[in-house]
Amino acid sequence: MVFNYPNGKRFRPRTNEITNEKNVVKKEKDLSFSNRGKTLEDEINETNIYYLNQQKAIIHKKPVPVQIVKVEYPSRSAAVIREAYFRTPSTTDYNGVWNGYYIDFEAKETENKTSFPLKNIHQHQVTHMKQVTNQKGIAFMIVRFSSLDRYFVVPFDILCEAWTTMEQGGRKSIPLKVFETKTFEITPGYNPRIDYLSVIPNLIANEE
Repeated sequence: MVFNYPNGKRFRPRTNEITNEKNVVKKEKDLSFSNRGKTLEDEINETNIYYLNQQKAIIHKKPVPVQIVKVEYPSRSAAVIREAYFRTPSTTDYNGVWNGYYIDFEAKETENKTSFPLKNIHQHQVTHMKQVTNQKGIAFMIVRFSSLDRYFVVPFDILCEAWTTMEQGGRKSIPLKVFETKTFEITPGYNPRIDYLSVIPNLIANEE
């Protein structure tokens, strides 16, 4: 199936995204034995279901606005989408409410062992998160270093600082050392798998 942006340019998935069965197999090989076959998105979705069932928060993955332009019907009971366009650029992956606070975040994975490439983030996403923080919402990233099986919650101010440095001609990635010293590492658990809500009070304290 072909997806195109509103300007007609063909959508080409980033290398860290799963787009077909071949990539799925490769991604599964990178996962630890204890969590084989699960992507970061899977883990966050399961965590959000746990939060909802426990009435701790209401957080969902945002739907992607798509306009379908070509559909084929190989049979009366089946329809196959052949071409579609993203109506607008996507913002972040998840949003919702926790304890009276608006939560908005992006989830990313990288196979890099020493840094997180900023090419995995887009300008409009940074702009969106900035707008969220301007309205006193809580914006952040959850980054998984898949080769290391390590998870970090990255406050928006850390991302913004790195993004500004890149725009000024500096480094185009966030070193692992920054994650270890300036962000919040999460140890995966059973239920919830990725307890990112435990970090939110720290993010609020930093904002204040």
